[in-house]
Amino acid sequence: MNFVEIAGVRLEIQAIGEPTGLASIVFLHEGLGSVSLWTQHGRSWPEAVCHATGRAGLVYSRRGYGQSDATPDVRGTGRLAPDYMHKEAWEVLPALLAVQGMAKPVLLGHSDGASIALLHASRHPVTASIVMAPHLMVEDMAVQAIAEATVAFESGGLRERLARHHADVNSAFWQWNDIWLSPAFRSFDLRPDCRRISTPLLAIQGINDEYGTMAQLDELALAAPHTRQLRLVDCGHSPQRDQPDRTLEAVAGFLRPLA
Repeated sequence: MNFVEIAGVRLEIQAIGEPTGLASIVFLHEGLGSVSLWTQHGRSWPEAVCHATGRAGLVYSRRGYGQSDATPDVRGTGRLAPDYMHKEAWEVLPALLAVQGMAKPVLLGHSDGASIALLHASRHPVTASIVMAPHLMVEDMAVQAIAEATVAFESGGLRERLARHHADVNSAFWQWNDIWLSPAFRSFDLRPDCRRISTPLLAIQGINDEYGTMAQLDELALAAPHTRQLRLVDCGHSPQRDQPDRTLEAVAGFLRPLA
């Protein structure tokens, strides 16, 4: 387990492979994700992606997730603001890339991480971006699903499952849950930012995504018409888990011409 310090905060990182002549891939996790949650059934999906594409990779846990420093007073003074993804994309991620000596990376994000990838690509140089189940705006179904997650965390088995991946499970869950269920977050809208993205972009979403409809990809196509899309049947919110082989094939095929 390795760590890097960014603005006084210790972040958990995992490097994959040795740098090659190709841009490295930076993996950006979902709202309750972490370095270890990219691995399912003993298989590291980031490692599979790097192997298939011949690229090095970097996986990290955002503050409050995985083994990274927890967010103090997460339900009080440390409560996230509606622009928390903007700050991650425009402040934390650039600082991390600078420390790691990574210029113009390939960004691969899932859910919240996909939104962070879009925001970063709208202002900073990247080779390409791959976004899985991105949130461009808040839909009612997402709010409902997250409200149901609250019940599962408080009285179901969600806390125990997450505790295997987060040093401070309360920090991980409540910083995500509270901001998404707050009235202030309903105005979250990345469409204006996406209009500034000109670099190659692949968007993947499951038809059965429980956190967003196909309107997310429809709006992304309007904002960035050059976006390539893959809409997966028999797939929910996590393409890398529900359709790992099909998703890996799409990612590798998208990046191959960029070599």
